[in-house]
Amino acid sequence: MIDRRGFLFTAAGATASLATSGIFNTVQAKGRFELPPLPYKESALAPVISARTLSFHYGKHHRGYMNKLNKLIAGTPYAEMPLKEIITSTAGQEDKNAIFNNAAQFWNHTFYWNSLTPKGGGEPPATLKKRIVSSFGSIDACKQALKEAATGQFGSGWAWLVREGDTLKAVNTLNARVPFTRGMTPLLTIDVWEHAYYLDYQNRRAAYVEAVLDKRINWEFAAKNAD
Repeated sequence: MIDRRGFLFTAAGATASLATSGIFNTVQAKGRFELPPLPYKESALAPVISARTLSFHYGKHHRGYMNKLNKLIAGTPYAEMPLKEIITSTAGQEDKNAIFNNAAQFWNHTFYWNSLTPKGGGEPPATLKKRIVSSFGSIDACKQALKEAATGQFGSGWAWLVREGDTLKAVNTLNARVPFTRGMTPLLTIDVWEHAYYLDYQNRRAAYVEAVLDKRINWEFAAKNAD
């Protein structure tokens, strides 16, 4: 078991490489978090993810987590903390569960939008491809592992491609949980909460995951986070 001090240390180490992506640089201002802009138009991921789904998901759910987080941390020391620090300092604390859930879901969604791209899928960059082949055996095996992580997650959660040491892995997390609190560096994620796909796919989660992996996954983003 990791004690609180060790937990914070491993979490900080695991997230260090994510600073290179810069996607969280604009989400906090004057003690409040702000909704970062999408990296593409709401219609850009169609037909894999419709503009209607993206509008609800980003405008209602992502914004909702942000609004709840801002209310929960107003007037507390958390209002001055970076988002990752809020997550790592409240993880596993029952009395801070609401703050953790909303902070983590705000982080997860911001990361998810960047894990997708209108011209996604295809082959990863050469350096990432080499690491994937080393860890999984092939790109197809990596995609299959991600699909199994996504479809095997019972109920709401997330599927992730992560780096743990020198090895890449496909893992899933329940509800709002994030891999970096377990000492792993996230490279990309797929949201498998029903609101991410139900308007377009109903209960066909596997079809949604396959379409994302084949046509919208952002390997370039993953490659940056793997460095």
